[in-house]
Amino acid sequence: MKLLTKFSLIFVAVFGLGLGLAGVVAYSQLQANARRQVEDRAKIMMETALAMRRYTSEQVKPAIAAAATDKVFHRETVPAFGATEMFNYLREKYPDYSYKEAALNPTNPRDRAADWEADIITNFRNHPDREIFAGERSTPSGNSLYLARPMRAAKNCLECHSTPEAAPAAMVALYGTANGFGWQENDVIAAQVVSVPVALPVDMANQEFRQLMTSLVGVGLVTLLVLNLLLYLTVIRPVSRLADQAEQISKGQMDIPELPAKGRDEISILASAFNRMHRSLVAAMKMLDKH
Repeated sequence: MKLLTKFSLIFVAVFGLGLGLAGVVAYSQLQANARRQVEDRAKIMMETALAMRRYTSEQVKPAIAAAATDKVFHRETVPAFGATEMFNYLREKYPDYSYKEAALNPTNPRDRAADWEADIITNFRNHPDREIFAGERSTPSGNSLYLARPMRAAKNCLECHSTPEAAPAAMVALYGTANGFGWQENDVIAAQVVSVPVALPVDMANQEFRQLMTSLVGVGLVTLLVLNLLLYLTVIRPVSRLADQAEQISKGQMDIPELPAKGRDEISILASAFNRMHRSLVAAMKMLDKH
């Protein structure tokens, strides 16, 4: 087996081992980074929904109230409605994400908390200092990540949700008196919940992992080619010349040019020593011929 082949096999073995170890570490880190990225995006979506709620409460609701001349209740004046509708538009760009303002006692039935969401709200009530909660749950379509924040009843919420008598008559006519009342200021009455399938961060991490490993393999191949070229120019070719001349001398061919011996590296020193040996051998053979 030639030296260049041996070197290539050793490089491939060592590089492959290092690549495998790097792959194990990188995959774990990429999974964690992808999960954090999904959670950070969910937090931004929550903040966007809160901003939409504030805009609805402070600008949309007063504007509609001032301009309205009918007795119809406009759902667009409800902050939760505005935030949910806004997120539905946002889902056109991010279809994997879902948003819900889950409440134990909502006015709109679509906001009623499922059992697992009710557990989250209860958790926030039992831990008043907790501002965010992340977890994972099983669904019929696979595991799902969720990020939740508590929602507390602000003072202006009680204008519609304290008692049916205090609520707008148009709202009571639309939704009835059975739900959405009895709220107390600063009580945790709902939770913002953003959900996303576990498959999303896994797919993100897998895609980045494939790109990373492909890049590393490409770098390894280029490195191997460059090292092989350098090895051939600096070691293999000079040693091959030396071996060829040694072969010729062993067959009695003394009239051969000397090897180039420029530099101070080991190959140059070896070439110089070989040239001296060649000259000494030639001189010795001439002395023998005289006798």
